[in-house]
Amino acid sequence: MSRPLEKPIIYLITNGDADPVNFKLKKREILEIVRLAAEAGVSMIQIREKNLAARSLFDLTVGAVEITRKFATRILVNGRADIALAAGADGVHLPADGLSAVVVRRSFPLDFLIGVSTHSAEETLAAKTNGADFVTFGPVFESPGKGKPKGGEELSRVCNLLDPFPVIALGGIDESNYRNVLKAGASGFAAIRFLNDEGSLRGLLTNP
Repeated sequence: MSRPLEKPIIYLITNGDADPVNFKLKKREILEIVRLAAEAGVSMIQIREKNLAARSLFDLTVGAVEITRKFATRILVNGRADIALAAGADGVHLPADGLSAVVVRRSFPLDFLIGVSTHSAEETLAAKTNGADFVTFGPVFESPGKGKPKGGEELSRVCNLLDPFPVIALGGIDESNYRNVLKAGASGFAAIRFLNDEGSLRGLLTNP
């Protein structure tokens, strides 16, 4: 990683509700959130729009990169390292059941960011060994459709195990508990619902 991420790492993940039918509308909405997030000092934004065709995902990513170019915010694309590189994004976020970080690390530039989704200590260690720059770990708290929460104690254990490697807490994180995951040792937190909200972003800017 050429430029280390400053802690706490705040990682916005897009809603994932863009599709070929609503793309024009959703593109405008997503890029507006990207702009607000960059202005608020969000560390990274993951373009996680799995229902888009490659061309539309590329188009959206290019738009996001253009917005964040003058900010410190990094843009990553979920699962599509090829599109991320072609669009000028900073990296890729790999699903737990996706391509191994070691394959991406072997084929992409050294400063290309690689994040990996993990759900156990074993997966976090594997991601680190395989060349990832950071992992998300969760779900820490109750989150719809994400299975049994890991809880703060397990998060703390994983963070201690990998320290100083960046572990970003994910799952059910909002304004009421994000400080708790930082106290547990997480390098930062990731969120979809909480961070895709103008009020929350402005709140982070004024009350970090």
